[in-house]
Amino acid sequence: MDSELQIALAGAGVAAVVLIVGYNKWQERKHRRRAEEAFKSEHRDVLLEPRAAGADTERTEPSFDTPPVSVADEPRRVREAPVKRVAPQPPELLSAQSDCIIQLEAIEPLDVQRIWSAQREQLSGLNKAVRWFGFDDTENLWRPLGDHSAGKCHWFCAAMQLVDRRGPIGEVDFMRFSGGMQRIADQFMALPAGLPARAEVLRAATELDRFCADVDVQIGVNVVAASAPFAGDRIESVATQQGLRIASDGTFHAQDGQGETLFTLGNLEPGLFASGGMSGVVTKGLTLVIDVPRVANGPEAFDRMMRTASGIAAGLSGVVVDDNRAPFGAEAASMIRTQIAQFQERMASYGIPAGGDLAKRLFAV
Repeated sequence: MDSELQIALAGAGVAAVVLIVGYNKWQERKHRRRAEEAFKSEHRDVLLEPRAAGADTERTEPSFDTPPVSVADEPRRVREAPVKRVAPQPPELLSAQSDCIIQLEAIEPLDVQRIWSAQREQLSGLNKAVRWFGFDDTENLWRPLGDHSAGKCHWFCAAMQLVDRRGPIGEVDFMRFSGGMQRIADQFMALPAGLPARAEVLRAATELDRFCADVDVQIGVNVVAASAPFAGDRIESVATQQGLRIASDGTFHAQDGQGETLFTLGNLEPGLFASGGMSGVVTKGLTLVIDVPRVANGPEAFDRMMRTASGIAAGLSGVVVDDNRAPFGAEAASMIRTQIAQFQERMASYGIPAGGDLAKRLFAV
């Protein structure tokens, strides 16, 4: 009896243990299932899902600006960071070959006239021309600045010409220009976009001046009196018939269709001509001059000058001669015409086309 009771009690104990273990396993699975459901999301995991063929493979980086994703929203593209403002290229009219260029950047737009007044003070005394430009952000272009310019700009550009017919800039010019620009920048809390290297600028000026000196040619022919001197009134009448007009520089000018001077007619003797004041003029000769670097088509301009010289000589009873007073024949004219073409070809190959804006600056009268 006792042994049966012991066996029954032992069996009940084993069953209880089994029930307890089973209950614990059931509770553990129940809690695990709840945890999994709590972490489940209806959103697709774009990092774990394989991409479909042809799908956009662009990677989207996280950003503090990205709005929280809701269940109803699709993933949004991250907003791009603002683009940093980049310095504009210098104006097309300028070149490091012919100008010392310095740009200024202002954090806030600066009034153009304030800059213009400051540069007039800081850059006074320079021996070479300086041109100023302001960058129009709206039109995305540089505008020349002057006494009557208005508005505000972030970017300014100043350019000192390296060479003119008086020669190249020197170290004093460079230091005065660069130092003045630095003072302007300090005054307006602006930033110079890199000052040019002194040695490089002076070397460029010397090389450019050497080239300009080699092609700086003026060709002249003379019309001299065969007997009696030329009277002023008669000179003006004949010159006008040949299409020439007197100018403020004391010479008659022959111009092309755009009003550009091709050659001039002046007094071979000392003294200038003046509009309305030719009646008292008497001279034994006239000279016609073509400024080769400043004329776009030198050979054609020379041909016209020779025709004009012949017409004036006929109208005044004169003779066309060279500087040695020798008659100017067709052979000499052909030789000079060829030389003019060669000079202008050299200028074009150097990047300074004859008669262009740059040539007119470098060979300013």
